[in-house]
Amino acid sequence: MSILSIRNVSKYYGSGSSKVEVLKNLNLEVEEGEFLAIVGFSGSGKTTLMQMLAGLIQPDSGEIIFKGEPIKGPSHERGMIFQNYSLLPWLSVYDNVALSVNAVYAEKSKVIRDRIIRESVEMVNLTPAINKKPKELSGGMRQRVSVARALAVDPELLLMDEPLSALDALTRGNLQEEILNIWSKNKRTAILITNDVDEGILMADRIVPLDPGPNATFGPEFKIDIERPRDKTALNHDPRFKSLRNNIIEYLIEIGEGRKTDFSEEIVLPEIQPIVKSGSFKKVA
Repeated sequence: MSILSIRNVSKYYGSGSSKVEVLKNLNLEVEEGEFLAIVGFSGSGKTTLMQMLAGLIQPDSGEIIFKGEPIKGPSHERGMIFQNYSLLPWLSVYDNVALSVNAVYAEKSKVIRDRIIRESVEMVNLTPAINKKPKELSGGMRQRVSVARALAVDPELLLMDEPLSALDALTRGNLQEEILNIWSKNKRTAILITNDVDEGILMADRIVPLDPGPNATFGPEFKIDIERPRDKTALNHDPRFKSLRNNIIEYLIEIGEGRKTDFSEEIVLPEIQPIVKSGSFKKVA
C-alpha cells in the first residue's frame, strides 16, 4: 500500500522570461516500509524535491499525498536529516535532540521526554558526548546528532537529503551501517537522496534516477533484489550488484550526455578599447 504519492508535480523558480521549471511532471508511488533511493546529478532538483516532501515548500502544480492527505506543511510524521547537520552551536547534543522531542511531546512528562532524548542519543552511540557542543564533535558525530534528532520523534517517513556526502569514506561507511541498523528495527518508510550509486544499492529496496534539469523528471526504476543484511565487501563480488551498478551508471551517463549544452556556436565579443585618463601614469626616472 502506498504511503506517499507524488502526482504530476512540477516546481519552478523565477517569473516571466527568467522562469525556470526545475521539476516537471513527477509521478511516483512509495510503499509503506520501503527504503527508496533517488539518485541524480548535482543541480537536478533533488533538494527541492525533498523540501516539498517535508512540506517546507509547495509544488506549483500537482500534489503530494501522504497517508491519504495532501502535504500542506511540515509535520513530525516526516522527519528530515539535512546535509549540513543544522545544529544549534550553543546547545549540547542533549539539548539539540531535546528541541524536537519537547516540540512534539510537549504533553508528556519531563521524565518521559528525558528518557526519549537519552535513548535517541544512545541509539547513535553518542552517550559519552551527550553534554558536548557541536564544535567539540567531529563531522560524523554531528551528523549522528542530526539522525538522533530526526528519529527521536518516531517519524513514519524518514527523509534524508544527502546526509553523508560531506563525510570521509570511513565515517560515511560506518554511518550507512548505523542508519540501516536503526531502520531495520522498525522498517519505517525512508527516502534517501544520494549521488552515490553504490550507497543507493547498499541501502535501498529500489533506486529511481532523477534526470538532469531543468525540467527534471524521474527515470526508470531499478529494483534491488539483493538479500538483507548486505555486506559492502561481499557486494563487490556479487554479480547482481555489478549488473545493477553498471545498468544505473550507464543510464545516468547516457541521460547526462543527452542533456549537455551545445557550445559549438561561435561567440562574437564586442570590440572594446581601454579607457586611459590623462595623467594616469607617471614617468619613472
